[in-house]
Amino acid sequence: MQRPQACVFDAYGTLFDFASTVNRSNAVSPSVREPLVSLWRQKQLEYTWLRSLEGIHADFWQITGDALDVAMPAIGIDDRAIRDVLMNTWRALDVFPEVREVLGRIRGMNIRTAILSNGSPEMLRSAVAHARLESLFDAVLSVEEVGVYKPHPKVYQLAADRLAADRRKITFISSNAWDAWGASAFGMHVVWCNRYGQRRENLPGNPDCEIRSLSELPFLSHS
Repeated sequence: MQRPQACVFDAYGTLFDFASTVNRSNAVSPSVREPLVSLWRQKQLEYTWLRSLEGIHADFWQITGDALDVAMPAIGIDDRAIRDVLMNTWRALDVFPEVREVLGRIRGMNIRTAILSNGSPEMLRSAVAHARLESLFDAVLSVEEVGVYKPHPKVYQLAADRLAADRRKITFISSNAWDAWGASAFGMHVVWCNRYGQRRENLPGNPDCEIRSLSELPFLSHS
């Protein structure tokens, strides 16, 4: 893969470990943490797609709460205090171990960097500030600017417009298979960071390469 003009990263699951919202909470029994994370994330994504189809937009904070309100009772939790704790941890997520070093190397190559996320502006500001990543991005972009969720083409066009870059010269990196295929169908170069061992999608587009960690980004070998 050639050196890109800009690198655009998905946030949740790619840079930030959304499972840390539950795994570090003492309020949730270890025996139900994994099923809670799985169902919460499933409903969170489903609601972004369904609201986009319905044309009834709500920001990602509301969707995250709506999804949690389905997931908690499904696994037997009914406690408003626990809900509040879990929601607030989305403002202070852990980053994956390699994130800071990889971003530093990319910035050292004078490649522009951005986040392109479903997250609301406030959620993203908080997460980036908590991780002390502010100096490592030229832009932090939320779908709120276009009012529709990934994988709508308007979202990927937002990154091209804000970075003033040809979509074909942007490398988009996501851990979410559906997001990787969506960006590829839009015309970006795509690296699928398949952290979770997902199956390949049968959708328009096709990522240019598949890795398991951001440290495996192919153009980094040239730095």
